[in-house]
Amino acid sequence: MDKVPLGQSDLQVSRICLGTMTFGQQNFEAEAHAQIDFALERGINFLDTAELYPVMPSPATQGDTERIIGTWLKKSGRRANVVIATKAAGPNPNIHWIRGGRHNHDAANLRAAVEASLKRLQTDYIDLYQLHWPSRNLPVFGANAFDPVRERPAVAVEETLAALGKLVDEGKIRHIGLSNESSWGVCEFVKQAERHGLPRIASVQNLYNLTARAFETSLLDETCYRENVSLLAYSPLAFGQLTAKYYDNPKAHGRLTIFPPTWSPRYLRPAVLEAAGEYAKLARANGMTPTQLALAWCYSRWFVASTLVGATTLAQLKENIDAYTMRLAPDIAAAVDAIHARITNPGQ
Repeated sequence: MDKVPLGQSDLQVSRICLGTMTFGQQNFEAEAHAQIDFALERGINFLDTAELYPVMPSPATQGDTERIIGTWLKKSGRRANVVIATKAAGPNPNIHWIRGGRHNHDAANLRAAVEASLKRLQTDYIDLYQLHWPSRNLPVFGANAFDPVRERPAVAVEETLAALGKLVDEGKIRHIGLSNESSWGVCEFVKQAERHGLPRIASVQNLYNLTARAFETSLLDETCYRENVSLLAYSPLAFGQLTAKYYDNPKAHGRLTIFPPTWSPRYLRPAVLEAAGEYAKLARANGMTPTQLALAWCYSRWFVASTLVGATTLAQLKENIDAYTMRLAPDIAAAVDAIHARITNPGQ
């Protein structure tokens, strides 16, 4: 498994990152530990989680994903072998069970979030600490149009960076990153860090898959290239749609049938299902599974530092990792682009 530097940091991460948001909801401790063990056996050294997880979020399970990773760290004694990334929730009054719903990116909230994550993870430090979504108004999680009517008080980027800087100085976190961010946000974090001598972001974790390629055209691609900020691509299988299991059977067991449709409406759009069907036909016509096509394509993108993959079974995880060795022929890559031109970003 190849490893790459994360931005300008000293972190060397595997090209595949084990996403863990099913731990504690669809996978419990023994299964989760087996996934981590298998991932490490295959050369993966990068684990991603969040204080919010597992998904779907609830007060009864919040933090369980980090707790499960923590018990693995304690049992295995392999803290030095893994890069641990976690995230601080942004403001959302509907998630009232995290610090009373007052989880903005100010000094008090970030310190409370970091210290709680460290305790659950049973570790002294976090390698990559990410802001799960911005403090300011920004369309995220399927809302793709900026609405100034939704403006809200936001913590200044400089203030957030200063708070994170203190936590870096104390050794509680090593490096910082963003998630669900825009080109303006990435540039502002870089600018304020350089202006005030504060920690520089190493990465941005954003949505990227065959049904959601806006990263390529939103200027964030060039922004990340020019500013040396690594992309961590999440949801490469579009909540399972790109496996074609829902295309083949709309009632197939999985996140989109287990959880309320309001949680992930973007992946239930008719055009997403249409695109999933087109990509599935292309894959099968060329001797691949739809999963292999979707992941091999994502792994091949020159600007993706690491792709987050999650699974509910070891068999799924094996298929996801095995796709890393596949190379798409030029004609298949061209056919992917032709489908994208006809059905553009339905899952964005």
